Amino acid sequence: MSSQNLLVELFVEELPPKVLKTLGEAFAQSLGLSLKTQGLCSDASVVTPYASPRRLAAHVTTVSARAADKAMMQKLMPVAVGLDAAGNATPALLKKLIALGADASVVPQLRRQSEGKSGDGKAEALYFDSMARGATLTEGLQKALEAALAALPIPKVMSYQLADGWSTVNFVRPAHGLVALHGADVVPISVLGLRAGRETHGHRFEASVDPIVLKDADGYAQQLADEGAVIASFAARRVEIARQLAAAAARDGANLKPIEDEALLDEVTALVERPNVLIGQFEAAYLEVPQECLILTMKANQKYFPLLDSAGKLTNKFLIVSNIRPADASAVIGGNERVVRPRLADAKFFFDQDRKKSLADRIPGLEKVVYHNRLGTQGKRSRRVADIARDIGHRLGGEVLARQTEQAALLSKADLLTDMVGEFPELQGIMGRYYALHDGEPAEIAVAIEDHYKPRFAGDSLPRGRVSIVVALADKLETLVGLFGIDQVPTGDKDPFALRRHALGIIRMLIEGDIDLELDQCIRYAERPFKGLAGESYAALVEFIFDRLTNLLREQGYSAQEVDAVVSLRPQRLGDIPKRLAAVRAFAMLPEAISLAAANKRIGNILRKVEGYVVAIVDVALLKEPAETALNAALMQVKPQAEAAFAHGDYTASLQSLAALKTPVDNFFNEVMVNVEDPQLRANRLGLLATLHQAMNQVADLSRLST
Repeated sequence: MSSQNLLVELFVEELPPKVLKTLGEAFAQSLGLSLKTQGLCSDASVVTPYASPRRLAAHVTTVSARAADKAMMQKLMPVAVGLDAAGNATPALLKKLIALGADASVVPQLRRQSEGKSGDGKAEALYFDSMARGATLTEGLQKALEAALAALPIPKVMSYQLADGWSTVNFVRPAHGLVALHGADVVPISVLGLRAGRETHGHRFEASVDPIVLKDADGYAQQLADEGAVIASFAARRVEIARQLAAAAARDGANLKPIEDEALLDEVTALVERPNVLIGQFEAAYLEVPQECLILTMKANQKYFPLLDSAGKLTNKFLIVSNIRPADASAVIGGNERVVRPRLADAKFFFDQDRKKSLADRIPGLEKVVYHNRLGTQGKRSRRVADIARDIGHRLGGEVLARQTEQAALLSKADLLTDMVGEFPELQGIMGRYYALHDGEPAEIAVAIEDHYKPRFAGDSLPRGRVSIVVALADKLETLVGLFGIDQVPTGDKDPFALRRHALGIIRMLIEGDIDLELDQCIRYAERPFKGLAGESYAALVEFIFDRLTNLLREQGYSAQEVDAVVSLRPQRLGDIPKRLAAVRAFAMLPEAISLAAANKRIGNILRKVEGYVVAIVDVALLKEPAETALNAALMQVKPQAEAAFAHGDYTASLQSLAALKTPVDNFFNEVMVNVEDPQLRANRLGLLATLHQAMNQVADLSRLST
């Protein structure tokens, strides 16, 4: 059966640039998967996606003109229903066979197969063996293309009329051409009112031929490049843009480099078909504006790549990714420079106007900005954050740190009322730092205003300095406590207030900063401005934070057993958790670890079954058996060592000292009956086990290491 390479292209009006990469990959993957499912190509076939502003395409290698026939065994009906007493076909069986395109002549060839265990024939059924005809490429590709279009992750579809003036179709953008080539042959399929052919279109202005008549599937990309001035592959176009950006920056001779922004590079790749990188510049006077403002306006509004010097400072030059290659590019460069100037002028105007009013003078205005209808305004929120920050600051650094953190917290939201942040919400905090410095605020307070939003995302840097850390903790704690208090908790994949991110931020700051704060105390500080939380809300918030902690630690490479052993104890000082995990990992390598973990699990089960609370006290006079006397003696020697090491934060030494207990613990369980009839002996032995349990589970719950 002949196999050739296949090309499918849908030519459309300009596609949404932010989703073009996703659309191209989804289109090709879905098309290839459907063809494989139908047997028209194999797992060895290679699917190559193509996506440009005006096309989605896929190239699939080794596609058959017709899928192989497939043997089928179809269940008809029970033997007792299909055959009479003489073994002849019943009317019901004949009717079923006719529906399948067969007749009574196949009855002797029908297969009998038992469906039960009785063997009496009543559980047997009749099966019809046949060959299912393999789909032709036309049939299979039609089905695959329709499925691929239906499965595209389109944010919003358009409805538009076809050329006949009557029919209406829905797609992300109006489609104007369809190509389907199997080798050099057109596959006669249709979709969205279009019939497949071999004609497509290149660049709007620079194609040398229009339309482009494709010769075969394999020459698609090269022919589009040669005749259509289009780089059809998204990946190849992206690489070419990155190359040109680096080359253009190097040509300037000032050791400049374009700003790194993967999302911007993807978006620009989706906007051009024939990239041509040019250098533009603006007046150096605009560099007086904070570079974050200039960079953002150039990237967000104009899709330019600002150029930075070797120190990472913005220059007055930028890179333009043009879609045309004129012999004289001066007009293109000049046009882009004229366009960017008003944007930069607006940024300078906002910056100049904002500095006429201090952040402190803007604080009263926060009372008019609603934060949440049940939690009040941004003004009330800022005061709550300031109260929490003052408590934490006083705990960590006394009155000086308390005053600094309170002041930074009160100013932290004031830049929300500035024109610059109103135009560019992404700059909140960043502009607050600039304006605070302009107002004469100390540097640590200005930095805290910027950093209190950190970490903003996974992998983001942490706040810098103690003031910043405290205000960031206070801000995130206030958000969590407040929203949990009004039952606005994340559900499933919905987290409108980014509470998971806030919890992870608190966890990272406490752990990576090794801050001497207990989680319980942090939450209690945050409760005070809210007049306390209900018990259920507090418990739910604690569980939520420890769930995030568990997930984070597992993502960092710790095993489920290691994480469960540590986190199950709910350690309040999160900064100790890395040391606890390291201690557990080292303990698990000891030859005594498996036995002690199993014994610890057994002890826990015994103590849980006891009614009431078991007091961890041992009366030496009641120790009757040699094994229990030996265990108590070993415990009296090991327990102080383990506790002393624990108190000094040497968790590894604390756990490893327990190795000496293996033999006496094993002997105890082999030779001593715990639940004896004598209530005094039983209580004393339970007290011995409770004492042992406490000594073993200070660093981690070792029973979690037992498989």
